[in-house]
Amino acid sequence: MTNNIPPRTGQQYSISHGDWSAVITELGATMRKITYQGKNVIVPLGPDDPVTCCHGQLLVPFPNRIEAGTYTFEGTTYTLPIDEHDRNTAIHGYGYRSYWKLEELTENSVTQSWRVPFLLGYPFDVIVTAKHELDDDGMHVTVSAYNNGDVDAPWALAIHPWLDNGFNGYGDEIDGHNAQCHLTVPANTHVTVDENLIPTGTEPVDGTKYDLRDNPLLTGQPFDDAWTDVHHDADGTTTATFTRPDGLQITVGGDETITSFQVCTGTGFPANQHPAGTAVEPQTAYANAFNTGIDLIAIKPGETSETKLFISARQLEA
Repeated sequence: MTNNIPPRTGQQYSISHGDWSAVITELGATMRKITYQGKNVIVPLGPDDPVTCCHGQLLVPFPNRIEAGTYTFEGTTYTLPIDEHDRNTAIHGYGYRSYWKLEELTENSVTQSWRVPFLLGYPFDVIVTAKHELDDDGMHVTVSAYNNGDVDAPWALAIHPWLDNGFNGYGDEIDGHNAQCHLTVPANTHVTVDENLIPTGTEPVDGTKYDLRDNPLLTGQPFDDAWTDVHHDADGTTTATFTRPDGLQITVGGDETITSFQVCTGTGFPANQHPAGTAVEPQTAYANAFNTGIDLIAIKPGETSETKLFISARQLEA
């Protein structure tokens, strides 16, 4: 065996621009590290670390869970492997498990592609391109999915950054650190779920701990929930805002294709799997969309679905 082998997360693509730097990996087109003015914006991973909580990963061709790993799309039923056994679900798609092909690398950007392999549970011929680019505003991620097949392809996506709370804590103490952070999720509706975190319906956030529209402290933990009916600006952008006690304010969001946010505080996770922050995930559809059809994108043969996402930060004045 040779010692000249890449890390477990594959080739490492380091990009930078001004106050920003990032490392994107060959495995899963994962955002392994993003820093602004030397501070971690997302919880970083080492190049050989296990990715226990989808740190910085791109979730395609579906985010979150599919109930019992089974879905029916346009009259045909498909069965996916169960990979969250305690909840009997298929979770987070397959792009994060694969090595992506490098298409272009510049000083401030990296473009990678992945053609979905022929999976019996997802036999659709989709070619995904992900471009990560840094500019003055931070990280911009453009994801394009081209249907190279001859039938419609079901499609949804999310990014899964754990926003760093600035404390570098461990285990249960992270909950107290998160509780000192503020979070705004611009959404009117909370998604209710069963014991397996499969959606059962929706409810207004008014008067509940799920009303995160007015930038509250994260004292209502635990959260592993989705919000929908999100507010979009005139240009189509929707933005969630995470503010740390050290004054670093992080924003994450995307374009008009983003219809929901998932937030996870990691409360109760095993200590060695508990990232020191909060996951805030812009999604084109929330859990079980392949079954419910809610916000599901059907890409027609020869057509492309594109989503633009971002992570930005600024240092607030004391």
